Amino acid sequence: MTKITAAITAVGGYVPQFVMTNKMLEDLVDTNDEWITTRTGIKERRVLKKEEGEGTSYLAIKAAQDLMTKKGLDPLEIDLVIVATATPDSMVASTAAFVASEIGAVNAFAYDLLAACSSFLFGMSTVAGHIETGRYKKVLLIGADKMSSIIDYTDRTTCIIFGDGAGAVLFEPNNEGLGLQDEYLRADGSGRQFLGMEGGGSIMPATIESVTNKKHFIFQEGKTVFKFAVSNMADVAAKIMTRNELSEKDVDWLVPHQANKRIIDATAKRMGVDDSKVLMNIQRYGNTTSGTLPLLLFDYEKQLKKGDNLVFAAFGGGFTWGSIYLKWAYN
Repeated sequence: MTKITAAITAVGGYVPQFVMTNKMLEDLVDTNDEWITTRTGIKERRVLKKEEGEGTSYLAIKAAQDLMTKKGLDPLEIDLVIVATATPDSMVASTAAFVASEIGAVNAFAYDLLAACSSFLFGMSTVAGHIETGRYKKVLLIGADKMSSIIDYTDRTTCIIFGDGAGAVLFEPNNEGLGLQDEYLRADGSGRQFLGMEGGGSIMPATIESVTNKKHFIFQEGKTVFKFAVSNMADVAAKIMTRNELSEKDVDWLVPHQANKRIIDATAKRMGVDDSKVLMNIQRYGNTTSGTLPLLLFDYEKQLKKGDNLVFAAFGGGFTWGSIYLKWAYN
């Protein structure tokens, strides 16, 4: 019996209309365009304004609708919707359930998945598990985050990095040996002291004091996070290559989380992959957290060819990180 694999068969994406440039940030915090560009590779990022739409669900719905229009997908055929996000609409009701209803996927069950910047990567693994059972034929995985909702625009360690955006991919069963081939995923819970958000959860519910002390904004200890990200993202990507006997020539594309250009460069160097094979859009969107990986696929879709070997790599707060090896399934 031929093994069923989970293959990506369509992609969609959406970024907000408002463009926040490095120059604009110079008026908010002590920084400048040259410093931001040199240290991160970011030139601008998108921010969702209330007059355009509200919440992460808005971004996710737009990305899903883009995919469905391009694919000609009937939402009634969708079996499952997963929204990978660090910024759900609310803490209790599933953002994915609302998204599924709004796009007309009324026959699907839905849930959210949270693993910080690794959310979409972990979501790929989760989707593959559902597809490989044979029970589900069409699974929609959306990576979406409205990072501006948890950013303190007086904190230059975070406000220069993050942006808002969403990408969506459709996974379907494949019998040609294409799709997800292997994964290596990891987590270290001690990392939450270096990158996370103290307020808003069960340990620190919202109070006047917690809001006043800005505990509901994301924080990071930059040097520590950078050090962990560089070593771990590069290590897992190299491990995936070794485990699958892939040389640098065998890798057609590196699909790295867009956190920092220096981290991306270090990962590519460790893998021996040429810069021409590295997908990158950090200069335009910044770090959209769960949205970075699918937005790369959205931007570069026309360059991807059936049978191409893609290596995904990500690192996120908490800490979470990992790499996935996938064979592209369509032209």
